[in-house]
Amino acid sequence: MVQQEKALPYQDPSLPVEERVKDLVSRMTLEEKVAQTLNASPAIERLGIPEYDWWNECLHGVARAGTATVFPQAIGLAATWNTDLMARVAVTTSDEARAKHHEALRQGEHGRYTGLTFWSPNINIFRDPRWGRGQETYGEDPYLTARMGVAFVKGLQGDDPKYLKLVATPKHYAVHSGPEHDRHHFDARASERDARQTYLPAFKACIVEAKAYSIMGAYNRTNGEPCCASPTLLEQILRKEWGFEGYVVSDCGAIADIHLHHKAVETPEAAAALAVKMGCELNCGRTYGALLKAVDKGLLSEEDIDRAVERLFTARLKLGMFDPPEMVPYAQIPYSVNDSPTHRELALQAARESIVLLKNDGLLPLNRHALRSVAMIGPNADDVEVVLGNYNGTPSSAVTPRAGLAAKLGPKVEVRYAKGSGVIQGSVVDTMEAAEAAREADVVIACVGISQLLEGEEGQRMSEGISQGDRSDLDLPSAQQELLQAIHAVGKPLIVVLINGSALSVNWANEYANAVIEAWYPGEEGGTALAEVLLGEYNPGGRLPVTFYRSVEDLPPFTDYDMEGHTYRYFRGAPLYPFGYGLSYTQFAYTDLKIGPQEAGPEQEIQVEVKVTNVGSRAGDEVVQLYVTDLEASVPVPIREVAGFSRIHLSPAQTKTVRFTIAPEQLSLISDEGERVIEAGDFQVAVGGCQPGFEALCGSSTHVLTGRVTVTGDRVLPAL
Repeated sequence: MVQQEKALPYQDPSLPVEERVKDLVSRMTLEEKVAQTLNASPAIERLGIPEYDWWNECLHGVARAGTATVFPQAIGLAATWNTDLMARVAVTTSDEARAKHHEALRQGEHGRYTGLTFWSPNINIFRDPRWGRGQETYGEDPYLTARMGVAFVKGLQGDDPKYLKLVATPKHYAVHSGPEHDRHHFDARASERDARQTYLPAFKACIVEAKAYSIMGAYNRTNGEPCCASPTLLEQILRKEWGFEGYVVSDCGAIADIHLHHKAVETPEAAAALAVKMGCELNCGRTYGALLKAVDKGLLSEEDIDRAVERLFTARLKLGMFDPPEMVPYAQIPYSVNDSPTHRELALQAARESIVLLKNDGLLPLNRHALRSVAMIGPNADDVEVVLGNYNGTPSSAVTPRAGLAAKLGPKVEVRYAKGSGVIQGSVVDTMEAAEAAREADVVIACVGISQLLEGEEGQRMSEGISQGDRSDLDLPSAQQELLQAIHAVGKPLIVVLINGSALSVNWANEYANAVIEAWYPGEEGGTALAEVLLGEYNPGGRLPVTFYRSVEDLPPFTDYDMEGHTYRYFRGAPLYPFGYGLSYTQFAYTDLKIGPQEAGPEQEIQVEVKVTNVGSRAGDEVVQLYVTDLEASVPVPIREVAGFSRIHLSPAQTKTVRFTIAPEQLSLISDEGERVIEAGDFQVAVGGCQPGFEALCGSSTHVLTGRVTVTGDRVLPAL
């Protein structure tokens, strides 16, 4: 950069960002501005603008950018029900992202996966367990998803008053959750009630509360409008109702879908023009290259493009990309933080907290002193790729279940390993080898489940092939089910460990295994965490963020976006394991539930408190869950829904008082006229370690306490 350019307004850090951006964009040609609306944005050397690619991923740690700390898959992080932990994971991830970015700059690298704009988190509602990308989400509940999403976004973007640490990008906006093979042309039809009560709340929280500076539009149409060119989603709701000031990025190739598959317009230039005019500023793909032709045809003005480019460069200036590094606090993070021992320890803690104990007849925890030989069997017992999930980084080392248990037990206990079968296919020889290993062991641990071969994104490539994306049923693959039955027939105690990203109908395992553990895709320290749970070094406290159904037959059609019958909020059948469920090696008692005021106006907050005591012999975590049910609603409402939660740690005999505040909006519904209304009437408030109605399954008749609140008047709330 030559000396006189330093005096230009856009290069002056003391000036307001808006003034700097307008000056910078005013100096660009139309061709240069159009090029900046593509995710792979070229350099403009005469203005000192370096090449920049907006595409980066950090779903559960920095992905696709070399060695990085790999945390449990997002669904596993949700199973922790711990927003403080989620915030720490996000801060750690953003530290590594910043360090990697500045090291890349020092090396002269500006390409994909070296930037500061990250396309995470995925906060779509996991409405149907068949969806292959549900593993990337925080589960099926809007409130849990919102709280986890807010913690993640804030942790990524930082708290500096001037500079953004990273840009977070909640996705995929909106009403998006499969089927994968239809995503480029599917129209997700959702009522105003379902949209406002289920599909949009987490996006609203991440934009309004957490101030996410970007959002990614979905591939699909929602109620007839392509999401990346939707006046309803992008103009009315996002900018007018929620006051969003950042930029919108399309999913990759989604702008081309507007004319190729949605058939909303006929040409690439018409698709590009429509998307930009509706407020999608950045195209992951190449279709925005047609904007020059679109301007020539009068489909949009240069001022429309100016608005988009100004929003994009506002983000880059807020990230400090055009300021001296010494002015940007995040530019000082040393590269040595990446993959550090401290970060690995956090990955271990996250894996510990994500594990859910689904069944235990008393076999767990294992007495290591009584063990001579353990059989570790199954296709997921010793596969590094499986424990990492998708959208993952590359750890410097990763611990599989087999490696984790062997390290914990040491040389005095033999860990006999047999794969037994593949994830999908099996053989008689493999099964016989597994049965022989089981015969020689004191206890059998079967690590089964699914993998990215069976659930994932459309076209997702793994080392063994291409993912099938969505599932057609919820059962264990037949090869693995046959393996379980063969080793059970040997007659040794059997522990089933599930490694997967979505619900499985493990009815047989629930009936015949001595214990069942859900470990998700647990990240780089997953094997260590699992071993600690098996041996009682860590007391599992995770809770399910999704419902485990008994059969796919319990579900509505996959393409039905009506919420009735989907998720615990609307499912009226008997689940195998309910949302919010999880066991412990200790027991908790709930007493002294207090709710006030018990009669409240529609503008009043409700205060709830309860005492929780560890009445068992081991220290452990309890997830205290608050549910609300509208008992007198004039329109269809959820059966119940989460209105608060808190994960607490209690020593034996220790008691803690847990307090919640229910905001008036949490008692609202969507009327037939589409208004958000708080109605007069009675509401049930339930507090405990699981959903009300499932106390027997959770193991204690005093596990859930209930009370009532009466709202004394009606109130219409603004759309915001």
